[in-house]
Amino acid sequence: MLEIADLECVRGGRTLFSGLSLALRGGELLRVAGANGSGKTSLLRIVCGLLSPAHGEVRWHGGNIRSLREEYWKQLVYVGHSNAVKDDLTATENLVVACTLAGMKVEREQACTALARFGLAGREALPAKVLSQGQQRRVALARLLLSEAVPLWVLDEPFAALDATAVDCVETLIAQHVARGATVVFTTHQEAQIAATVALTIDLDTRAVSC
Repeated sequence: MLEIADLECVRGGRTLFSGLSLALRGGELLRVAGANGSGKTSLLRIVCGLLSPAHGEVRWHGGNIRSLREEYWKQLVYVGHSNAVKDDLTATENLVVACTLAGMKVEREQACTALARFGLAGREALPAKVLSQGQQRRVALARLLLSEAVPLWVLDEPFAALDATAVDCVETLIAQHVARGATVVFTTHQEAQIAATVALTIDLDTRAVSC
């Protein structure tokens, strides 16, 4: 389903990684590990087609994602390290806008339900600027509850700024998504307890892939 073929990433004149190859099928979970500055976020952005590799390519069902473009982007959800919420929009408006930009039609009621499930009941109509960092992170991640049909999730530090209850919720969502036959690629500095039949880790420091 998702292939990383001989990728090389150069940023600021420095090679972060090279010769990176990996194939993931539906129902598989991949954790990208490595020290700060090893290229974890850059790799995720390359996988999403937001950053071009210096060499190699990413393929989706055999097609180069640079050629597939919008067709590919409709089949993935990317939650970056930044929450990407607009301060003057409410939590509900932020979620609806994020889904709309991704080509998903979401009603306000659906968005409110998703936010409530993420522990934001009663805060749906508040502007994002009055929410804590953890609450803003929940707004960004609530999109996952509305993306069960999307076959690829790419998540950069999804547990950052979350309390234990929210971390458990995200871990459960990821496990359920993989169990549905989808693919999830994520990074985290925290210990993650995610049940998956096939769970792989690629360490950018060593280029080693482990189960």
